[in-house]
Amino acid sequence: MYTPIRPSKLYEQIAEQIKQRILSGELRTGDRLPTENESAEQFGASRTAVREAMKTLTQQGLIETRPGRGAMVINATSQAMSHSLELLMRVEHAGGLADLMEVREMLEPEIAALAARRATQDHVTAMQEAVQAMDASLQDADAYIAADNQFHRALAQGTENVLVLALVDSIVDLLTEQRKGIFKVEGGPERGQLFHKRLLDAIRHRDPEAARQAMYAHLRQVRQDAGVAPAS
Repeated sequence: MYTPIRPSKLYEQIAEQIKQRILSGELRTGDRLPTENESAEQFGASRTAVREAMKTLTQQGLIETRPGRGAMVINATSQAMSHSLELLMRVEHAGGLADLMEVREMLEPEIAALAARRATQDHVTAMQEAVQAMDASLQDADAYIAADNQFHRALAQGTENVLVLALVDSIVDLLTEQRKGIFKVEGGPERGQLFHKRLLDAIRHRDPEAARQAMYAHLRQVRQDAGVAPAS
């Protein structure tokens, strides 16, 4: 049986065009959309139609509209996952750090290996800039951790797999808390940098096995500095 076709409304056509640009990767998380007036002019439509399109995209979790800032592309899936995981960690705090380490050990070595095969020069440059920022911020926890997050996100982006990036984004707040604790450990930031540089070198040389082993070694260091006992 076929479903009767109905003509789509103008705002639905506008929403669909923007949606397809987001799904194709042409518009990425954090990108701002044109203003309401600019969009109306570009689409040859009324501001009312544009406004309704933005409401539709907001309901679908694709954009967020803030007063005075306009509409921005968001990753609502990762945000929802992040909030759920944070709640779970609070409820199950006793085993939370150990669980996070196990997840990292399952995912991150293979992320590193895949990035060594697929990363573009832009991804490598982003990782290099993050390493340089960490070198310059060994006494500044906030700046160091922000760059640390940037490094691992660029590594995830280097896999060219959108699900990998969504998974990494979903635990970034948990990773930030873990990294805050490690930063306070004597020599923790410096030890982290040794492994970040080994990872970067492996990615540059397109060596998946070296990248995998560098990540395993990095995570062993993280376990030790975070005070999490080795998995049995």
